[in-house]
Amino acid sequence: MSFLKVIRADGQTEQRQIAEMKARAAETAADIDRKVAAIMEDVRKNGMEAVERYSVQFDKNKPYIVSEERIQQAYDACPRDLRDALELSAKNIADYHEKMMVKTWEYDRAPGAKLGQVVRGLARVGIYVPGGTAAYPSTVLMNAVTAKVAGVGQIIMVTPPTENLSDVVLAAAKIAGVDQVIACGGVQAIAALTYGAGFIPAVDKIVGPGNAFVAAAKKQAFGKVDIDMIAGPSEVLVIADETADPVYVAADLLSQAEHDRMASAVLLTDSEALANAVSEEMDRQSADMPRRDIIEESVKNYGIGLVFDNLEDACVMADEVAPEHLEVVTREPRALLPRLHNAGAIFLGAYSPEPLGDYMAGPCHVLPTSGTARFFSPLSTDTFLKKTSVIEYSEEELLKVADGIIAMAESEKLTAHANSVRRRKEARA
Repeated sequence: MSFLKVIRADGQTEQRQIAEMKARAAETAADIDRKVAAIMEDVRKNGMEAVERYSVQFDKNKPYIVSEERIQQAYDACPRDLRDALELSAKNIADYHEKMMVKTWEYDRAPGAKLGQVVRGLARVGIYVPGGTAAYPSTVLMNAVTAKVAGVGQIIMVTPPTENLSDVVLAAAKIAGVDQVIACGGVQAIAALTYGAGFIPAVDKIVGPGNAFVAAAKKQAFGKVDIDMIAGPSEVLVIADETADPVYVAADLLSQAEHDRMASAVLLTDSEALANAVSEEMDRQSADMPRRDIIEESVKNYGIGLVFDNLEDACVMADEVAPEHLEVVTREPRALLPRLHNAGAIFLGAYSPEPLGDYMAGPCHVLPTSGTARFFSPLSTDTFLKKTSVIEYSEEELLKVADGIIAMAESEKLTAHANSVRRRKEARA
């Protein structure tokens, strides 16, 4: 039996695969929602007392502000090569996002009719960083550097108060310009950032990954504060032809399959020989990987190699899947770009593997998952901006459109709206 299921597309097999991938992002279990709602309400009512109680219960420590000295120690403790890599990554993230920044603008529609938009960074943003055995400094950089470029006034990072806070995560916070690091995690941290609690200030927006409880808390916080998105399991879809190197394609599929047991790794190709070679390579390369058991389960349940008659049909399926990561490894990868409309990020060519985007290229790796790339965009400077319309009319320009405003307001039975303009019109008469 092959490591990666290889099946010829027949119009039904691929639809089942799409359905299975999207079903992974099932609704949060009702019991999690109830538990989260109780904690959120407790923190809203009781503030820091509740935050401390839950922090001790779940993380064995009270929350605290991480000192500048501790952060500097963490930075100094980082191996030089890793620190250099973090610095370069931060530089590339800033460079990319500076290019896409939306600026304040205005124009004169006519003399006396000035219109525009004021673009400002949010006043305060909270970044959630998971604790435990996993440490993801790249996510700190992707969120915090992007927020900094957007002009956010204050960046607050929260992370669980474990005994051994990750040096590399704290170093990344320093490099990214995080204003304050608070050792507080879980639902109680999200609630504190939502309502404010003691030394943990309320924020305008909460971003960053977390477990099912943190995701449910962010979902419940939305409306009181803004959030980035509710992320689902990771996924990669690779479109490849007979010119692709199966060693590279296999390595890229494995890079996502190792994330967790729900991760999805999908190959779409017009070459059955390539699909079979990739399957063999995946088995060979993963043999000695520490996360082999996770890889095996994710590939068994959510991995597949689909063989199409042509790459045009493969592109149609890719658009339906709307994957988080989409690699195109073909003879002319850029030629397929106009056919690909739905993806969090698209990687063109054999030397643009997905990990390049995860760590070093510059575009943010916080991407829509589970088909939501049909209508969501990657986290970017836009995520941290608010835009305010500006309207400035002279008396003459207002009077030119007064009758139209009055007519529209009266058609909607909003007589006070009509009155507001009519008073000005009559004053001129």
